Amino acid sequence: MLYWAVVFFVVALIAAVFGFGGIASASAGIAQILFFVFLVLFVVTLIMRAVRGGSKL
Repeated sequence: MLYWAVVFFVVALIAAVFGFGGIASASAGIAQILFFVFLVLFVVTLIMRAVRGGSKL
């Protein structure tokens, strides 16, 4: 998911350089949403792993 957030961010940067404001805005919005979803899932995973005691490596 973080990969897709970075992809949409790069698309937004390229679109902004070429003057496509609407596409840049939409891509940046999608990248922002994906990044925050990634952060939430990452934090939930860390909490669940801490509650369960983690793996016995």
